[in-house]
Amino acid sequence: MRIKVIVAGPRGKMGSEAIKMITNEEHIELVGCIDRKNNGKTLREIELATFFELNEARNVPVFENPAECFEKVEADVFLDLTVPDVGFTNTKLAIEHKLRAVVGTSGFSTEQIKTLNTLASTNNVGCIIAPNFAIGAVLMMQFSKMAAKYFPDVEIIEKHHDQKVDAPSGTAVKTMDLIQETRENKQQGHPNEFETVEGARGGEVAGMRVHSMRLPGLVAHQEVIFGGKSQLLTIKHDSFHRESFMEGIKLAIEAVMDEKHLIYGLENILDI
Repeated sequence: MRIKVIVAGPRGKMGSEAIKMITNEEHIELVGCIDRKNNGKTLREIELATFFELNEARNVPVFENPAECFEKVEADVFLDLTVPDVGFTNTKLAIEHKLRAVVGTSGFSTEQIKTLNTLASTNNVGCIIAPNFAIGAVLMMQFSKMAAKYFPDVEIIEKHHDQKVDAPSGTAVKTMDLIQETRENKQQGHPNEFETVEGARGGEVAGMRVHSMRLPGLVAHQEVIFGGKSQLLTIKHDSFHRESFMEGIKLAIEAVMDEKHLIYGLENILDI
């Protein structure tokens, strides 16, 4: 059986990469796209059509209104690769239309995730939200959780491209959540430290410090640095191209077909 997928954000760098992945998978079929413009067109008619080698992908319809797309297009899975405010609205609407959802949009608030969790359970619809779809990044987060039990002094440096709107990244937030499962809250650094430049010490969560860098040339990078007596432990992951996220997205599209509730974090569908 082919899994029929609707993609939101087809013109974005993640969206266009996901479409290329989908069209190269025999068991996954692209059946619709949601875009803030180009309503009523097909992928053949918008600029990224040159990426596609398969004729069937070029004829996929594009909708501006997600509700119209969900009502007119028969699909199994909705994949959102947009921005936080749009992504939340899209995903909520998809679940209400009984569509399974895979979300690669970071920046959702705790309350928004709770809302989607309740909605997914009420509608018996699977939803997978992953702060990062790169398998290496998921392992980096899990290794950090393990290390925090023995190295409670930790700082996180995350680096992304300069078009990313949320800070810290969803990966950094998820990493801190996982670390708190094995690490007790601890105030780090000198008790009387102060900043001569506001924000120099980064953001703080449970005593941990997180620093966000935004520069052109970056894609997605994170270091988790643990300090101990006479030693440092650095756990680092780099994504140099958005292709690195596609294997995780494919796994999530396959896994969400068998779920009837919300799953937060790719690690929950991996054998780790």
